Amino acid sequence: MNRTEEIARNLAAVQTRVLQATLAAGRPADAVTLLAVSKSMPAEDIAAAMAAGQRDFGENYAQELRDKRPALAGIPPRWHFIGPLQSNKVKYVAGQVALIHALDGAELLVEVNRRVPEGTVQECLVQVNVAAEPQKRGAAPERLPALLDAFAELPRLRCTGLMVIPPLSDDPEGARPHFVALRKLRDHEAARTRPNVDLRELSMGMSHDLETAISEGATIVRVGTAIFGERRRRA
Repeated sequence: MNRTEEIARNLAAVQTRVLQATLAAGRPADAVTLLAVSKSMPAEDIAAAMAAGQRDFGENYAQELRDKRPALAGIPPRWHFIGPLQSNKVKYVAGQVALIHALDGAELLVEVNRRVPEGTVQECLVQVNVAAEPQKRGAAPERLPALLDAFAELPRLRCTGLMVIPPLSDDPEGARPHFVALRKLRDHEAARTRPNVDLRELSMGMSHDLETAISEGATIVRVGTAIFGERRRRA
């Protein structure tokens, strides 16, 4: 089996998992977007996944995304940026991707808004650190209302939902309380009308716990290893 065949096989298996979990949760078959996490993978692997029907791809590093985009310009994926974003790297991402997943501070929001080309709108998610892990990025839950309020002054941004990275656990059920917490936060904040905010998305769940995430309302699951295998080390 060559690499293209391997990726196609893996992708089909993940697509089946997503569909089965979605239907088991009593949700429409198209309720969940599968996001293939392609960080550290070459453009050829992305092209192979696209040939097998995948369209949404997530990158963690701004400069890696910058370098991959020209190689895939003829068959452009629907890019997502899912990693922590530094202010000096915003220029590689703002206005260049369909969705930014991990914004978590007012100053960063302002910089992204400044970098989005005039006349366009950048959709984004707010990352929430529901477990209060000190080593992880993400807004504290108590800061979320004020951060969502800030979008009123940012006409080139639209907040379409929330994102979480739960504490690492080998047990898929270990992530459930954190998925539940994010969903409850989303539902609570979505009850309040805000300019430039429409909290319809929940980006949560990865290769090992996507079924748990979908059962708790995920609309985007971020899957890398189950599609591409173990990541290559960055140089």
